[in-house]
Amino acid sequence: MGPVTGDASEVVLSKQDLRAVAAFAAACAEAALGVFEADQPDDARPRAAVGAAWEFARGGERGKSLRDTAWAALRAARNTDTAAAREAAWAAMSAAAAAYLHPLAKATQVKHILGAGAHAARAAELAAGDDPSVGAGHLQQMVRRATPAVVDVLQRFPAAPSGGGRVGELIRLLDTGLRSLTFTE
Repeated sequence: MGPVTGDASEVVLSKQDLRAVAAFAAACAEAALGVFEADQPDDARPRAAVGAAWEFARGGERGKSLRDTAWAALRAARNTDTAAAREAAWAAMSAAAAAYLHPLAKATQVKHILGAGAHAARAAELAAGDDPSVGAGHLQQMVRRATPAVVDVLQRFPAAPSGGGRVGELIRLLDTGLRSLTFTE
């Protein structure tokens, strides 16, 4: 797959760009797997979704494994006993789905880049008794983890959209934090 191009309403994305986004999303979601596994220790579906995201990020194909594991993680979210575990499973689903970032210059696409991080931060908040400072700490770690390639891709899109409750707020905080980064050569 070469760069995806088109009219002014499209963003150019290479497979390397998608791999960078998937790696970032996988690292963010991986941090929340313990929250899910504390609730559902015998359910490996979210871990499999994160594994599929890592596999793509490291050179694998964008195909059936990503789609299947993302759907399975979404189903796993429905079987949780806590909101924190549900958010952790959604983070894993979002990591596997990150490889499907669309080249549309729309703010909603930012959720594909940052959704795993926001759901993981929300899972951590909820696991800590709904403590927003815990989520803020997770977002700071994610900003420090970001590569220049991830920030470059993010900056090709409009700022994150409004709405979405607390997860939407976390997406906007992460978006602002990443866009403020500067990297030196």
